[in-house]
Amino acid sequence: MGRAERSITFRGYLAKLLQLFFQGVIVLAPIGITIWVVLGLFNFVDDILPNVVHAISPSFLPKDANGNLNKIPGLGFVVVIVLVLFVGWVSSLFFVGRLVAVLDAVLEKTPGIKFIYSSVKDFLEAFAGNKKKFDKPVLVNIDAPDVWRVGFITQQDTHHFGLLEHVTVYVPHSYAISGITYLVPRERVRQLPNVSAADAMKYAVSGGVTDVHE
Repeated sequence: MGRAERSITFRGYLAKLLQLFFQGVIVLAPIGITIWVVLGLFNFVDDILPNVVHAISPSFLPKDANGNLNKIPGLGFVVVIVLVLFVGWVSSLFFVGRLVAVLDAVLEKTPGIKFIYSSVKDFLEAFAGNKKKFDKPVLVNIDAPDVWRVGFITQQDTHHFGLLEHVTVYVPHSYAISGITYLVPRERVRQLPNVSAADAMKYAVSGGVTDVHE
């Protein structure tokens, strides 16, 4: 085997190892980040909770021989779950809803703050709120006659831009939380009625690695 052939074989092995490495990263990264965030939240609560309990009731949580407060295993997990449930229950009450609505109106009209607040609010509601926008997956033709991108129709009417036969399509980037907004003619958009919004989003963000289930 010549030097050139050995070099090609070595590059092939190296390319294969790199491919396996990145595939491993793709598999482990979402799991690792999720575990890291969840454990970090519970550890944060576990770290501050003993001080709070001791300040309220010193006899309930005494200090050890070294002067450190004892931790109650699992108490942070219980507190986080109860706190989330409590916030959900309180937010469903009528007077709290009215108070949130008033605060929302104030922030929406406050100069300087309204731009940031309204942008973040609309973005979050587009994903998970009552005004969910990313629920209409489509294929959109933008770059070339037979090249399509996965996107989501966010506005059916663009007359305010002087475009009567166009729709607004958001196209997410792969492996990022960013994307691009396009205003395209309706005939360049294909509906995906048999594909869920979640599958379409995962397919786009994962670079086409995720399977799509009809």
